Amino acid sequence: MERILFSKYQGTGNDFILVDQRERRYLKVSDREAIARLCHRRFGIGADGLILLQGHADYNFEMIYFNADGGQGSMCGNGGRCIVAFAGSLGAIGEQCRFLAVDGPHEARIRPNGWVELKMNDVVDVEKGAGFYFLDTGSPHYVEFVGNLEQVDVCRRGREIRYSERFKKEGTNVNFVEPAHGGIAVATYERGVEDETLSCGTGVTASAIAYFLARPDRGPQLVPIHTKGGMLEVRFTPSSHGFTDIWLCGPAVRVFEGRV
Repeated sequence: MERILFSKYQGTGNDFILVDQRERRYLKVSDREAIARLCHRRFGIGADGLILLQGHADYNFEMIYFNADGGQGSMCGNGGRCIVAFAGSLGAIGEQCRFLAVDGPHEARIRPNGWVELKMNDVVDVEKGAGFYFLDTGSPHYVEFVGNLEQVDVCRRGREIRYSERFKKEGTNVNFVEPAHGGIAVATYERGVEDETLSCGTGVTASAIAYFLARPDRGPQLVPIHTKGGMLEVRFTPSSHGFTDIWLCGPAVRVFEGRV
């Protein structure tokens, strides 16, 4: 494999390898083994996922996302925020942009303080089960409320749900949520990573919506989110048809860059 120029970014501890492929194609979807090796924390750069920034005729850019296992993944919210910050550092965008991801178009903007706001797709269907909510916020998420988040074995319990009879074929992400500090605290087990991550953008979005459904208020919502990797916020507007104007907001920080 030829040398690849890359940048490493993290959004509240959810970390990604980012590669600019607008002019030169280093990696393709079929390079699963190579991508998994690059994401490996002992034998590669180390990351929860890898993202390609590619040109697109109708958008500022296209986001191609891969899980740490090398497989092409569904939408990644924190990854989406990180690639916007990356595109901004390259001069590819200004303070606002529109890009294409696997789940369709997204809007984003960069705040003066460096936080990135990412507009997520509307959510229409939410399943309320016995002690859980299940919904798709670009990726499928199982949300369970708990009394003491620090006592939850996120990996063990998350793996039990992810590989349960219902979910073992396609998989699901699993979120454990505790109301805290005027908002919620969230811990997430991610499919594709097959481990707990310090933060998950689509996961906190799903958790914020489930939190609203558990205690509905009227009007637009802003939910502060505490993750093990830092603070996020989710804004949305509930309606009779679901949830619209959903924004995932938080930091996106460059860690280092190099070539491999």
